[in-house]
Amino acid sequence: MNMNLFNILLIIHVIGGTLGLLAGSYIMIAKKGDKNHQRIGKVFAINMLGSGISSLALAMMHRNDFLFAVGVFTIYLAGTGWRYLFLKNLSNGQKPTWMDWFLMLFMSLASILFLVMAAQNLLDKNYFGIIILLFAWRGITFVIQDYKTYNGIITTKNYWLIYHLQRMTGAYIASLSAFLVLNAPNAFSFVPWILPTIILVPLIIKWTRKYQVLKD
Repeated sequence: MNMNLFNILLIIHVIGGTLGLLAGSYIMIAKKGDKNHQRIGKVFAINMLGSGISSLALAMMHRNDFLFAVGVFTIYLAGTGWRYLFLKNLSNGQKPTWMDWFLMLFMSLASILFLVMAAQNLLDKNYFGIIILLFAWRGITFVIQDYKTYNGIITTKNYWLIYHLQRMTGAYIASLSAFLVLNAPNAFSFVPWILPTIILVPLIIKWTRKYQVLKD
């Protein structure tokens, strides 16, 4: 029964990850903001969430720290990236929903767990602990950003657009990194960890500068 459930979850994970990567790749190169972007964006977000949730289940059934960490960030980044499209008036008194607080709490608890996992890996002289430590640091910075934004501490007029852009691209980076890590030859095992980030983070910076409108 457990093996059947594992196989079902694995199929969901593979299908969701594949469709998500395809949709995300289209969004990376296509025109931003048109109807195609919106339709394909929904496909991307839904499949990323499905892939992320299934990866968490798989990682807990057969412990896999890498799969667990990627699953957490995929769920959080895709979830908050989507939710910020509905949180356009936080600076004018709009309140976040239970879903927004849940995602923030989810990442808060995950970041604490990442610190524990990092310590365990480093004590075992496993270099992956450094990567988990970076995950913890990034998770904490996201939580702080959410907390400030949800409480109206906002310096960017179109914060919702900027956070949507940054986090959806971040979800794509997480998914692409996972795909490359799992399929790269051992001789180049370090490359997949950094290649998507090296290529796509400059695009995030470029798009942020292009679309960001600061408050007066």
